[in-house]
Amino acid sequence: MKGLLEVLRSSAEWLGKRGVESPRLNAEHLLAHVLGKRRLDLYLEFDRPLSESELGPMRDLLRRRGEGEPLQHLLGTAEFCGRTFACDARALVPRPETEELVERVAARIEAAGASPGMLVDVGTGSGVIVVTLALRFPEQALAAVDLSPEALALARENAARHGVADRIRFIEGNLLASVEGTIGVVVANLPYIASGEIAGLSREVQRDPVAALDGGADGLDLIRRLAAEAEGCLPEGGLLALEIGHDQGAALKELLGGGAWRSVEVEPDLQGRDRFVFATHG
Repeated sequence: MKGLLEVLRSSAEWLGKRGVESPRLNAEHLLAHVLGKRRLDLYLEFDRPLSESELGPMRDLLRRRGEGEPLQHLLGTAEFCGRTFACDARALVPRPETEELVERVAARIEAAGASPGMLVDVGTGSGVIVVTLALRFPEQALAAVDLSPEALALARENAARHGVADRIRFIEGNLLASVEGTIGVVVANLPYIASGEIAGLSREVQRDPVAALDGGADGLDLIRRLAAEAEGCLPEGGLLALEIGHDQGAALKELLGGGAWRSVEVEPDLQGRDRFVFATHG
């Protein structure tokens, strides 16, 4: 029988040869998943022999990971803002930058004292944004909108997982058109990748739904439409918060620079790249 440490080493080497980033970490996550343990628990059992009934599923997961299937899809979960969410091919795998978006939106709501209306997460996907904000603000009215019924089903599952499903309105629709009531905050991580750039994305990202990636010729098709709709429905002091591509800050600043927006701020992510837009309605 092969020992646990030997399996980890050979698995990491195999993944590394197939271009998987952080191969040892991936191997540890996969083996912990197979054994039903926490990843750190593996360090206490390096000498443990593994049976064929354990090695078989591990080989299958390694093969799929080596072919570019995202680790989160294989595990069925993703970590976001310190919580565990269901994650699969129905929606975009949550990214660290989106955690930053949530923290910045929360800081603005706290600074304002309260949202002047409902918080709407447009293009909710797996629901990580709206669920995290629901947990942060237990008195806040919230809605989650997505065109994809599959994504909305995943978002509902995650809301139920964290005990906030009864506080969120789930709406199958296109941007803000199907949302009724007074809206105070619009937050969105919409598709912002230019259509021509999708083929050059990593194997893992290309496993996300194309509809969650493709932002049209310049990546801004849906963002332009949402900005126009938000301008027409947000009250004075209402907030539009967007995650954007690293090269889209100037274009969004120009797009939102006139009209009803009192202020438009483009902010960098932790890597120093333009990543977020916050526009306050005048």
